[in-house]
Amino acid sequence: MQHAQQNTLTDAFLGVFHEDAIWTTAHGKRLTGLPEISAFTRKVLPPQADSPVTATYTVDLILFIRPDIAAVKIRQRPVSRAEGAYLDEIFHGQEDPAELMAAHPEAVPGTPTYVLAKDDGVWRIAAAQNTQVFDAETLTAG
Repeated sequence: MQHAQQNTLTDAFLGVFHEDAIWTTAHGKRLTGLPEISAFTRKVLPPQADSPVTATYTVDLILFIRPDIAAVKIRQRPVSRAEGAYLDEIFHGQEDPAELMAAHPEAVPGTPTYVLAKDDGVWRIAAAQNTQVFDAETLTAG
């Protein structure tokens, strides 16, 4: 997912989803099924090629519900394309990050949860919920 998003590879991005996946974006938009996810992705991903900000994705926790079903917690961090600097570091150590969050919404990280299912040896996202981090304690701790 990270490689596909950073390089605006729409088909590769869509390749990580099950045909009947459910995805809720960080802004609360619910997308159901690959056709709906595809239409949304084809609209929003290509313009990101010119964005000065992209994201990194690090697996934070994996819970195997069954051998073929896993819940995966991701740490999604905004990063500058030019310098590779993590933008969310401006919040670290701040007592009250509210003003910084308002002034730099592009620096607010995400905390996605993916439910993956393994079919024919391939793991794909069956359900995903992305959420921006607005909790001050989490945001400022890094």
